[in-house]
Amino acid sequence: MTEQAHIYAIAIGSNRPHGRHGRPAEVVQAAIAELDRRFGLFAASPMMLNPASGGAGRDFANAAAVIETELEPAALLAELKQLEGEFGRRPGRRWAARVLDLDVLLWSGGHFRSRHLTIPHPRLPDRRFVLQPLLAIAPSWRVAGTQTPRHLAHRLARCRPRS
Repeated sequence: MTEQAHIYAIAIGSNRPHGRHGRPAEVVQAAIAELDRRFGLFAASPMMLNPASGGAGRDFANAAAVIETELEPAALLAELKQLEGEFGRRPGRRWAARVLDLDVLLWSGGHFRSRHLTIPHPRLPDRRFVLQPLLAIAPSWRVAGTQTPRHLAHRLARCRPRS
């Protein structure tokens, strides 16, 4: 019996340079290459530069990727956390500057909830820096009911000034 392949949308962000990979934009590109190496990469968005939110300090380079893997959500999250660690991310203060941040946004299995992971990502509808890259590669993916990244981005643009 073979495992079923799942499709995931992953948010990628960086706002600290890395000794080997360079500036945040290059860290994001290196992370995309590593996701391609470890999983089946369907698509990667163009990279965007965005102001930091909360107390994260420096501006972020952000992108999104759509990958395919047989891993279930919890196992994928563990792999992504391991990858963040390989890029030099250390556990610490929330909203702090980070070399690499990888978040599971969506998956082909619909909704998922555990102690450490909720899919769809609960703050997806409120984060332009996540929606815009996702919009570039998966504009029609159903997030909740009939809502898609296209709908959510349009709603967010009407509700708040650009940031």
